[in-house]
Amino acid sequence: MKALLCTVHGEPELLEWTDVPDPVPGPGQLMIDVAAAGVNFPETLIIRNLYQFKPPLPFVPGGEAAGTVAAVGEGVTRFRPGDRVIAMTGTGAFAERMLASEAQVVPLPEGLAPDIAAGFTMTYGTSHHALKQRARLQPGETLLVLGAAGGVGLAAVELGALMGAKVIAAASTDEKLALARQYGASETINYATEDLKERVKALTGGRGVDVVYDPVGDRFAEPAFRSIAWNGRYLVVGFAGGEIPKLALNLPLIKGASLVGVFWGAFTAHEPKVHAENMRELVQWLAEGRLKPHVGAQLPLSEGGKAIRLLMDRKAMGKVILTR
Repeated sequence: MKALLCTVHGEPELLEWTDVPDPVPGPGQLMIDVAAAGVNFPETLIIRNLYQFKPPLPFVPGGEAAGTVAAVGEGVTRFRPGDRVIAMTGTGAFAERMLASEAQVVPLPEGLAPDIAAGFTMTYGTSHHALKQRARLQPGETLLVLGAAGGVGLAAVELGALMGAKVIAAASTDEKLALARQYGASETINYATEDLKERVKALTGGRGVDVVYDPVGDRFAEPAFRSIAWNGRYLVVGFAGGEIPKLALNLPLIKGASLVGVFWGAFTAHEPKVHAENMRELVQWLAEGRLKPHVGAQLPLSEGGKAIRLLMDRKAMGKVILTR
């Protein structure tokens, strides 16, 4: 079979589309024929050995995929060959076939296209966990989303609106903000041309926002935190902007606010039952048409390096998908 192989840490252009042996499912594992795979920000880090999880070389990147079960290992009881599934594995998805443990797989709902399902789990899973468990977002609260047109950001906009919040979307271009409005944002801020703190102040009547969802970090973190309301919650999701910001600790003190870390991958391992409940809710909303993931770019699996580069250059809107 063919796979996109990382043989040396470095830029995405170094990834190789090459022949590798077919995987063989062990006990508790499934072998999946990959129809489509989602591209996520962790791929930009893991191939450069900058992520928390560091798989040994060589490895196949790609943390989520949709496809059909080709074979099952000993002890697998919930799936059989021919079943359509969504898999969340951390690595291995940018290939024609991949392995996943039974616990990493959920059924793909009838009528849902693999290219939509493949890019659903990580972005929506992260944002749902962030807003539901970490922020405990309530109807009527105000949510500020930075990087609002990216994968996790756009999911946070859509989920925040679905959960009854007033959503303020912040992004770097008017095109990105127009997309965020389509997904539920009631107000927008172009932080390339507008003062983030002053715009939040104006949009909230000086009160500030209840929750900040921040997958960007860098220079936007401090003005965003200064825009938070009393008892606000600041969700630290990632650092797509580049620099990991340093925040003066007197700010959460005088705001009575909380800095809350969001590490979805660790959450799925530490709290598998809660994660399973979250995924059931998300898949149900997806099947009911209450969530409509936006695919901004679609490339063949062999061009996974180009797809990762789109994320690194912050040119992607919504999800980037690789297809067989």
